Amino acid sequence: QVQLVESGGGLVQAGGSLRLSCAASGRTGSTYNMGWFRQGPGKERESVAAISWRVGSTYYAGSVKGRFTISRDNAKNTVYLQMNSLKPEDTGVYFCTASLAGSSWPPMDYWGKGTLVTVSS
Repeated sequence: QVQLVESGGGLVQAGGSLRLSCAASGRTGSTYNMGWFRQGPGKERESVAAISWRVGSTYYAGSVKGRFTISRDNAKNTVYLQMNSLKPEDTGVYFCTASLAGSSWPPMDYWGKGTLVTVSS
């Protein structure tokens, strides 16, 4: 089992930046792909970004490409989501996710509880 804890959410004005962090604990000795999903008000949950554990391959949703950057620090078992040029439509609860390498992509086997990001216009 893997436990995921997100942090870094908050209120920001449009055009601003936030950096989300996700600390993984538990069976982190295995290789895990990591990712971020979000769910906005009245919207379905969607994959935002993902990063593979070994080679650092990344995925971005079209709506965030060029504005968001996912990265990870394997030594700290932590994945980050740097969000720049934020827009009101980026508002939502952001969930950290993980899956064993070779499993689902984007990763969605394990979920954190989420952190709220609110972008004001």
